Amino acid sequence: MALMDFIKKQFIDIIEWVEPADGTLAWRFPMADREIQNGGSLTVRESQMALFVNEGKVADAFGPGRYTLTTATLPILTYLQNWDKLFKSPFKSDVYFFSTRQQVDQRWGTTQPVTIRDKDFGAVRLRAFGNYSYRVADPKLFHTEISGTRDTYTVAELDGQLRALMLQHISDAVASSGIAFLDLAANQIEFAKALQEATAPAFEKIGLKLEGVTVQNVSLPEELQKILDQKIGMGMVGGDMGKFMQYQTAQAIPKFAEGAAGAGSGGGVVGDAMGLGAGVALGQVMAQQLSQGLQGAGPQAAAAAAPAGVKPDEVMATLEKLADLKAKGILTQDEFDAKKAELLKKLV
Repeated sequence: MALMDFIKKQFIDIIEWVEPADGTLAWRFPMADREIQNGGSLTVRESQMALFVNEGKVADAFGPGRYTLTTATLPILTYLQNWDKLFKSPFKSDVYFFSTRQQVDQRWGTTQPVTIRDKDFGAVRLRAFGNYSYRVADPKLFHTEISGTRDTYTVAELDGQLRALMLQHISDAVASSGIAFLDLAANQIEFAKALQEATAPAFEKIGLKLEGVTVQNVSLPEELQKILDQKIGMGMVGGDMGKFMQYQTAQAIPKFAEGAAGAGSGGGVVGDAMGLGAGVALGQVMAQQLSQGLQGAGPQAAAAAAPAGVKPDEVMATLEKLADLKAKGILTQDEFDAKKAELLKKLV
């Protein structure tokens, strides 16, 4: 009776795995008392590998193919268990299958901005996202480091760890790529390649191979996006940051003048003149500063940047007198408007 019970337990003679669609990476073959029949069959399909584990230690590994389980095909287990006495020492082992196909379209992205160092702007904050693909390349290392004795281990369980590895190496990727921060959005292929090279060693340490990385979007901070827009429309700048700052100063002149004019808008004609005069004076100061940085641009640029020599206080006094004459009825509205327009042209 005891012999018949033992023979029944040895009935497992075909060991195989058909991978389900749930993203399983590792699966343990179910066996009662972990006993396998002598001469049984092991089938490992393409995109799979199988490990035999004896008393917690990996003994034999099998790639795709069909194997008859004998002392010839299991040399390490034979040595460990002395499996030449057949029923007196039955073959016992855990069998794990691993999917080695590519796990594609795995997503990565920055939940919070990542601070990186840039040669032009110092520390800047970056947002980016994309996808990546990987496969199990070393089942033994993956088993000892990640999946262990679990019945199953899935892609979803590993997702958080792998995304963290991707984000951890973004700064290294930007530094090694040599791409300026403002140019990252236009060089996503190079950025993705640098990110793959920076992250691949961390994947290898847990038995995985990082097959590919894509960068779908790089989001710059709003203030730097504005700078990028200005840089695109300014062909004279090139890579000279000094000229770039001079260009920004020139762009700011009309805005400062407009703001100064608005500050004096509550005083009627006199207020308009005061605001306009203050704006012109501020523009002259900024133009002088700009002309100092553009001395190498030629005599035409220097002449264009020279101050106009207009005295806003004289114009303001004249406008006050004209307004008083109009209030007394000496000047008509049309005459006042004509004189005002003439004076304002001298300020332009």
